[in-house]
Amino acid sequence: MKICNRVALLAAVSALAVGLPAAGQAQNITIAVGAQVTSLDPQYHALSPNYAVAEMLFGALTGFDANGRLQPGLAESWKPVAPDTWEFKLRPGVKFHNGNDFTAEDVAFSIARPPTVPNSPSSYAIYTRAVKGVEIVDPLTIRLKTDGPYPLLPTDLGQVAMLDKQTHEGATTEDFNSGKVAIGAGPFRFVSFRSGDRLELERNEDYWGPKPVWKHVSYRIITNNGARMAAMLAGDVDMIDQVPTNDIARLRRESRVKLSEKDGLRIIFLGTDQSRDGESPYLSDNDGKPLPRNPLRDLRVRQALNIAIDRPAIVQRVMEGSALPSAQFLPSGTFGYVPGLEPVRSDVNTAKKLLADAGYPNGFRITLAGPNDRYLNDARILQAVGQMWSRIGVQANVEAMPWTTFAARRTRQEFGAFLSGWGTASAEASSPLRSLTATPSREKGWGGSNGGRYSNPEADAKLEAALSELDDAKRETLLQDATRITMEDVGIMPIHIQKNVWAMKPNLVHDARADELTRAQDVRPAAK
Repeated sequence: MKICNRVALLAAVSALAVGLPAAGQAQNITIAVGAQVTSLDPQYHALSPNYAVAEMLFGALTGFDANGRLQPGLAESWKPVAPDTWEFKLRPGVKFHNGNDFTAEDVAFSIARPPTVPNSPSSYAIYTRAVKGVEIVDPLTIRLKTDGPYPLLPTDLGQVAMLDKQTHEGATTEDFNSGKVAIGAGPFRFVSFRSGDRLELERNEDYWGPKPVWKHVSYRIITNNGARMAAMLAGDVDMIDQVPTNDIARLRRESRVKLSEKDGLRIIFLGTDQSRDGESPYLSDNDGKPLPRNPLRDLRVRQALNIAIDRPAIVQRVMEGSALPSAQFLPSGTFGYVPGLEPVRSDVNTAKKLLADAGYPNGFRITLAGPNDRYLNDARILQAVGQMWSRIGVQANVEAMPWTTFAARRTRQEFGAFLSGWGTASAEASSPLRSLTATPSREKGWGGSNGGRYSNPEADAKLEAALSELDDAKRETLLQDATRITMEDVGIMPIHIQKNVWAMKPNLVHDARADELTRAQDVRPAAK
């Protein structure tokens, strides 16, 4: 088990500091992002845009570098002191924005809070559920007890923002969104927030790490691709994320802009309603009459829908090459990737036969929904899938809507099928397995984003074993087994893995991240 220490941290900090201008030389920066920040409460909604903001304002015990490797955060080291106990040493001298010291009491509070946050669309409790006991050794040392060996605890806690117990005890999500308690220990301080419009930040002069380059950050939310690109080309913003795929080739020749690119860790996939066994209001026969049973519970139907999708066509025609076709959660080279598990080739005739064998020779109707402002080309992907399904007799009523509306309706299971995505900061398959396809369980914290309520006890058993396996090689094999079982059962239908592309002014340098987070601390002026 690799244990991070202060020497490793200092080396990392030194590397980050190379070439950075002094804080006094910093100017202002305006960044435009293409996805909604749904809350400033860093423990309300597990969503990549919210993670990015949390890492600017709050910070966690651990974190991830640009390639998804674990690194120190507000904890400078950690180690197992017993098979069921992890000890974390906190960084001395860290203060919250209000001047309060960061201590082990704050860690205990921050770990206890996620399960209590009401109405969370995707709960952070999945990352704290393994903690069964807390022992505060001293103000800078805390021991976390688990139910048996649990190797992923340092990784899990990289997702959990640390809060100030004195400030945040009893605080509501609305209190964070209003700015009243938007107080953390991150590199930037809160100034103002207008939901759906912009977040204003200023440099935290007392930050424990390298001082931010930027004195002021204007973090604008522009979900419309055309408007975001127009703002970039007009010079109204300094940097944008989610560069529209149809603009990438042109921008490579544009002197006013330069690109920052990195293969990502986000899977775009389709989920299906597998919670209803009988009639579903979101499925019908071709005359619009209710079906006596939910066809999506039949493996042959799911296989037919999966085989009908032409992934290379979507990647080339819709994504214009800015994605990789996929048949599993993560790309090659990540922990838990299954060699040889490749996307099925689209085959209309085979798909039709599977439907006929399942008792649907004439197909059926289905509601296919998804966001139109969250992922690259999300509405266009929905339309493409709907057309592909129509070739096998499945008529899709495509509904594209704003992300906030979609997320709420998906939680209420109001679709027959849906398009979604999952970004894995840790580059390990345990994250999507627990969140997207594990049988939903409040006790375990599993299935928080399992919108179709898929369940496979065999895959769950492999995942359960992996989460308590300390031997990395054995754990990876278990995760591979769980992934293979889930994909063969068509628990979800992976489509592609996104490539991450940012555009910025030529006088900037950006450290591109595989987890696609857009953070002000990753941008700096180019050396002259």
